[in-house]
Amino acid sequence: MPTLRFTKDHEWVRLDGDTAVIGITDYAQQQLGDIVYVELPEPGSRVEAGKEAAVVESAKAASEVYAPVSGEVVAVNELIAGDPAKVNADPMGDGWFLSVKLDDPKALDALMDEAAYQAFVAEQG
Repeated sequence: MPTLRFTKDHEWVRLDGDTAVIGITDYAQQQLGDIVYVELPEPGSRVEAGKEAAVVESAKAASEVYAPVSGEVVAVNELIAGDPAKVNADPMGDGWFLSVKLDDPKALDALMDEAAYQAFVAEQG
């Protein structure tokens, strides 16, 4: 079963071998509302943990998507570039943003597991 981790900025990361798939959580897409635009990084570029990796715009606001881990972008989800509503429909599945070849798989250990993330969201009230 793939390892799933979360950030306090409401991004998720799913480890698949030495590749990390990154997206925003259901909570994040609910807060944003209807997503109308997604800006993704170029494959081959690098993302750094805690820094901007993508941009998402909704009818309410524009928001950065921060990289939970550092590494090289190996793929982006062209489906959401063409149809940003997929992020609202399935944020933890078809609405993923990018895939990264991890610099250090141990970096996931610093992120929240699902139980800790659910508790964090509950505190946000």
